[in-house]
Amino acid sequence: MAETATYTTDVSWQGDHWGHVVMGNGPQMMFSAPPDAYGHAGVLTPEDAFVAAANTCIMMMFLWACERFKIDLVSYTCRTDGVKRIALDHTELFTHLHFWPQIVVRADADGDTVRIEKRVRRALAAAQKYSLVVNSVKSEVTVEPAISVIGHQ
Repeated sequence: MAETATYTTDVSWQGDHWGHVVMGNGPQMMFSAPPDAYGHAGVLTPEDAFVAAANTCIMMMFLWACERFKIDLVSYTCRTDGVKRIALDHTELFTHLHFWPQIVVRADADGDTVRIEKRVRRALAAAQKYSLVVNSVKSEVTVEPAISVIGHQ
């Protein structure tokens, strides 16, 4: 029998276009619809949360893969854009998630940067394959990494 895990959030309406979310792991914050949907600027939106969930999940799985593949990770940042289509009947759907990770790793003692970059690309592929959030969406996913290998210390 497969294992299961349940993650819970509680939301409450706070008036106007304001909501409050309490996440099962502890954080809580105000949220709103985005300004283009009559919401408020400067706070979490469901759209931001969706894109952030995919971006953070890929990063956490990449960290796991770096440990597994023995990659000496120096830094990782990633911008992710979620592209939303608004149909004529005003239904909306995220059609594309586009990731641009900037990755810096340290070379091995042998200094084979081509081999290291291949391992980093394999780690990224594993991160995408095992990302719960990315595997749970219907959007097309594109990952375009910039990988830098720096000298061994």
